[in-house]
Amino acid sequence: MANTLHRLVKFTVVAAIAAVVGLLTSVPSSADVTPFVVGGSRATISQYPWTVFLSSTSGSQFCGGSLVKGDKVVTAAHCVSGRTPASTRVVWGREDKQSTAGIVAGVTAIWVHPDYRTATAGSDVAVLTLDQSINSTYLPLATPADTDLYTAGTSTTVLGWGTTSSGGSASRYLLKATVPLTSDETCQTAYPQYSSLSMVCAGFPEGGVDTCQGDSGGPIVAGGKLIGATSWGRGCALAGYPGVYSRVASYYDLLIEQIGV
Repeated sequence: MANTLHRLVKFTVVAAIAAVVGLLTSVPSSADVTPFVVGGSRATISQYPWTVFLSSTSGSQFCGGSLVKGDKVVTAAHCVSGRTPASTRVVWGREDKQSTAGIVAGVTAIWVHPDYRTATAGSDVAVLTLDQSINSTYLPLATPADTDLYTAGTSTTVLGWGTTSSGGSASRYLLKATVPLTSDETCQTAYPQYSSLSMVCAGFPEGGVDTCQGDSGGPIVAGGKLIGATSWGRGCALAGYPGVYSRVASYYDLLIEQIGV
């Protein structure tokens, strides 16, 4: 089994791991996981208004998410499993983390997929309910009928405020990158535990562009829909090891139950 690293590891933890054994060592599933866009460029909130980040009560960003309704955010289960609503905030409309723009919303409820155990085992999706409704454009979910959006080679956009290299510093600004979906066979070769029922992979064969620590839970978008949430991978932007994302369409019915219509 390939050694893997969830993408929500706190940056201080990531740095320590990198210094001692590199970012290829498995970390406990209970560890914080945070990824960031490698090889990306600046993105604007006006272009991606549904992109949010999760923070602690002190304002420290630890994951990403997608606004899918006024008071609902889809993220990764490993971002919020074990957290309480009272300890979690969602920040909307703030592409510069050092600014005071946008809205800081409280969280009233956290739903984690009931089958979630670890990110590498699948079911790595969660829904947060906010304490207010945000007036914004929302990102629709991919449905089971959207099989074309999961075709290998499909161009996707990933977004986040994570690190720009494994063990590096987090980005101050929202970043974006374009990566193609890989085939299930390619991902299975990289990760024996990969499941096409619950996951989808994206990345270039040569690496160089990827999500990374701090980007967990953030969106991967194709066809104007949320097709996945950043989940896990080996290192960041390594050749032969694409990023792995929760396959949103597989959880559509459960997510809609939580989100409402």
